[in-house]
Amino acid sequence: MLLTLLQGFYWFDEGLQNYLRSRGWPTVTRPQSMVMANIVMGVRYPSDIARRLGISRQAIHKTIKSMVAIDMVALVDDPDNGRVKLVQLTKTGEAMRRDAQHAMRLMADELVARVGKRSVMRAATALAQDWGPPLTFEPSKKSR
Repeated sequence: MLLTLLQGFYWFDEGLQNYLRSRGWPTVTRPQSMVMANIVMGVRYPSDIARRLGISRQAIHKTIKSMVAIDMVALVDDPDNGRVKLVQLTKTGEAMRRDAQHAMRLMADELVARVGKRSVMRAATALAQDWGPPLTFEPSKKSR
């Protein structure tokens, strides 16, 4: 199942990249795309984004720096803690987000055309459920 979900993610991500290029936007790397997704979901601290993506803070800062260079995002002072920076979309980043949302609607419509509305709705309903916390497992002795 994980591989199927990953394959679907790649299908959407590659379609999104193709759409953004067709609209004249610069190429967005997958890490940049994942940072954008986290910002849109409300995750704005670089350290939280790094944790969610399972990468180092150094790697996330390098990715964010590359996004600042193409005016997708800006680092701004946290109003609650001046020692910390938040990531926010710039006007350019907001315009890219709007185009990305349009692309997602187009791809969802295409997916319906390819596999059927019922299949898409059932998958969306299942994936939207609260899955609860991740499972944890007790260490066991290795089988030999």
